[in-house]
Amino acid sequence: MPGVSVRDVQADKFINAYAAFLKRQGKLPIPGWSDTVKTSHAKELPPQSIDWFYVRAAAIARHIYMRKTVGVGRLRKVHGGVKNRGTRPSHHVDASGSVDRKVMQALEKIGVLEQDEEKGGRRITQSGQRDLDRIAQTTVEAEDEEEDEE
Repeated sequence: MPGVSVRDVQADKFINAYAAFLKRQGKLPIPGWSDTVKTSHAKELPPQSIDWFYVRAAAIARHIYMRKTVGVGRLRKVHGGVKNRGTRPSHHVDASGSVDRKVMQALEKIGVLEQDEEKGGRRITQSGQRDLDRIAQTTVEAEDEEEDEE
């Protein structure tokens, strides 16, 4: 199937596949605080999954792939959630900027993202786009094999 891109794959399947790829590759630098940090002011506990940093990195890479240039502020809004304020009405709260910033810096170190000097924020590199498209291709092929088996 020629010409498969990230846009052709369901988001959850692609993010899981790319997170598994990042973990297998072993090049993504993970900060030491990743097992104790909360990802948002709205959260009560840190993430329960051991691989949450890889999943967040895959989600950020996909988000930037779809939207050309993205900054930390936009990602904070996307990954934010609803804060439970007890008996008062709930409100939206942005996610932690430090977590998203560190994930973007880690993706920069492995060559998936680069800083955009003109617009600000970060954009996907050519090698990063090639990797993401390759993972999308394998995800589509795996889906086709599952459908053939049924």
